[in-house]
Amino acid sequence: MSATASIAAPLASSETPEAMIARLGRAGRLAQRTLAGLDAPAKAAALHAAAAALRRAEPEILAANARDVAAGQANGLTAALLDRLRLDAGRLAGIAAAVDQVADLPDPVGAVIDANALPSGLAVSRVRVPIGLIGIVYESRPNVTADAAALCLRSGNAVLLRGGSEAVHSNRAIHAALVEGIVAAGVPAEAVQLLPTQDRAAVGAMLTAAGLIDMIVPRGGKSLVARVQADARVPVLAHLDGINHTYIHAAADPEMAVAIAHNAKLRRTGICGSMETLLLDAAFPGSLSVVARLLDDGCELRGDARAQALDPRIRPATAEDWDTEYLDAILSVAVVDGLDAALAHIAAHSSAHTDAIVTADPAVAERFLDEVDSAIVMVNASTQFADGGEFGLGAEIGIATGRLHARGPVALEGLTTYKWLVRGTGQVRS
Repeated sequence: MSATASIAAPLASSETPEAMIARLGRAGRLAQRTLAGLDAPAKAAALHAAAAALRRAEPEILAANARDVAAGQANGLTAALLDRLRLDAGRLAGIAAAVDQVADLPDPVGAVIDANALPSGLAVSRVRVPIGLIGIVYESRPNVTADAAALCLRSGNAVLLRGGSEAVHSNRAIHAALVEGIVAAGVPAEAVQLLPTQDRAAVGAMLTAAGLIDMIVPRGGKSLVARVQADARVPVLAHLDGINHTYIHAAADPEMAVAIAHNAKLRRTGICGSMETLLLDAAFPGSLSVVARLLDDGCELRGDARAQALDPRIRPATAEDWDTEYLDAILSVAVVDGLDAALAHIAAHSSAHTDAIVTADPAVAERFLDEVDSAIVMVNASTQFADGGEFGLGAEIGIATGRLHARGPVALEGLTTYKWLVRGTGQVRS
């Protein structure tokens, strides 16, 4: 199939969503067999070619994105969602650079996890291998199209992408450039496929395509992840809401506390690493400065009674606020009596994504690291660093908050599994 055909193959009038997913799934699995035979330099070359194609296609991609942004504004998308959706030359350059960065990362495929010589004389080892065909279901962030494609291809997986309708034109333009690049480098176009329809029934068909799709990764809001987890008959690698906390301990440096809290909330409010709850120790002397900086810069604060006493601009919080991912310039604030109270609040309300403490007390910091059971736990740093790129992983497929297979930023290693290799010299078992 040509690159153009792969990009734009329409849903035939007589083709059901299930038949379409079966067709694309078979094509993806066949392409994955080709990927599995490519060495690390060949996969890297394909990704560098894809990054170059993204740069060449800047005018087309930005024009497509402008259509999506205009439609989003007309449809009343929030400022945070529009920020996720919007591309400019700088952001597109960053997307291309991330593809290049993934190309230059060490290839996990074939890496030996461990090896042992057994008393029987057998030599046993575990080596990393691709998962197979991965389905990505995501919402209004067009960068995911490139990130997911790059990570899957580099780790030897084929990918089937289904982006949200808000970014449909951006996703198609980015996908077209990616396919142009990888095909020129000798990789089948079907290694990176984008669903040619926004029909929700196609998502349902993806979720039940056991035997064709090996893993589903949802990237989006609570309703999307909940639907995927409820309906999937395929293994799911997912994250819950980013209900992230920053606890300002009594021994925190006041200037550091102001800077970290402000950045954690307001740098970009619409990303999953954004702080959604601020916990202020009752013994911390700089609480007023922390909340005043946030309020002065346009953040709505919703607090408990003690937080409200700090500044009359703080609105009362409801029980729902402590369990809400705002993805907007809104923040819940509570005053707590020491580390134990902060840990209890986090245990009750955190989504196990990212939680942070600001403190100058090393013992308190270590206890926080030990006792907070989240995928990412930070000391004296903004939760906005919760990102695979910032962790040196290149791009990421998402932040996994579960406890199986992969946790935290999921990049190349998280997109592999392993197999056992057993080498004998004629042994038979008694």
